[in-house]
Amino acid sequence: MTALYTWDVFCTLDGYGSYGPEGDWGGYWSKQGPELLAHRASLFDPEPRMVFGATTFREHAAIMLSGDDPHSGHEWNVRTMRAPATVISSTLTDTLGWPDATIVRGDAVEVVARLKDESDVPIRSQASLTLNWALMAAGLVDRLQVTIFPVISGRTGTKPILAGAGDFDLELLESRTLDCRTQELVYRPRSH
Repeated sequence: MTALYTWDVFCTLDGYGSYGPEGDWGGYWSKQGPELLAHRASLFDPEPRMVFGATTFREHAAIMLSGDDPHSGHEWNVRTMRAPATVISSTLTDTLGWPDATIVRGDAVEVVARLKDESDVPIRSQASLTLNWALMAAGLVDRLQVTIFPVISGRTGTKPILAGAGDFDLELLESRTLDCRTQELVYRPRSH
C-alpha cells in the first residue's frame, strides 16, 4: 500500500508564503486562533512522517529549536518536532538538533517514491516549495493542503507558493473555515 503524501502550505490570499523583513505581520500573519491551532494539531493523528527540503528544514529548525518564537510551543509545532522527519539534502551534514530527523541524499523524486512505498504512516511536507513543485510534477503529491490567511501582502510578500509549480488541474476534496476567517482547501492535483 502506498502512503498518502500531503503537501501542506500556508499563504496569503494573493498567494505569498512568507513576507520580507519590512513586513510586520507576525507569525500566521497574526490571524491564528484556537480553532486553527487545534485543527493543526489534529492533523498529526496518526503521527505522520515529515519530509523537508534543506532550506525549509534549516528555517524550521532555527525557529523551533531557538525557543525565541512564541508559536513554537503550539501543540501542532510540538507534534511536528516529535514526528520522524526525512530531510532531502545534498548540503546538510547534521540534523541541527531536530530530535528524529534523517538526512537523505539523492534525487527527491526517487527518495519520496521509495518513502511512499515503504511507509506505513501518512507523509506530510510543510512548505519546501521547490521540493514539492518537483514532486507534484512527478505525480507524487496526493493532497495539496493550502491554508489561506485573510491578508493581502502585495508589498511585503515573498515566495509565491505556486509560482514554479507548473500547470495542474485541482479537484477540491475538502474545505473548511477556521476561526471564521482562515480558509483551508485540500485538493487532489493532476498535471494539466
